[in-house]
Amino acid sequence: MSTRPSTHANEPLAPFPGEVQEAVRAAASKKALNIAVLDLRQAGAFTDFFVICSGQNARQVKAIVDAIDEGLKHAYQRRPSHVEGYGDSDWILLDYFEFIIHVFTPETREFYGLERLWGRAERVELPDDDPTLH
Repeated sequence: MSTRPSTHANEPLAPFPGEVQEAVRAAASKKALNIAVLDLRQAGAFTDFFVICSGQNARQVKAIVDAIDEGLKHAYQRRPSHVEGYGDSDWILLDYFEFIIHVFTPETREFYGLERLWGRAERVELPDDDPTLH
């Protein structure tokens, strides 16, 4: 996994690999809400990172996922190994092996509570209006 340098010195994403940074920026470009990155490397998980965010409705969830897919394909020639939930769009999962993207509607995110399930993981939450994401 590439670790392309961050463009902002004090950026909260700087410790994360370039692909994770790109996924977060792509999600932010489509106005994703409550973006969080969970560092699972010390939590004994099956992947290194989760990127979790919300879209206000199914249409926005798909737009966020499409932007992430395009951004990673363009910048890193990466495609997800597996995609789940695109048809229903309440929760779409993109699996890139080293990191997994979860894009939810707000109600579905609250119901499943992934952040609670991985409470031991180091977590970075990004404000919805963070200028370093644009």
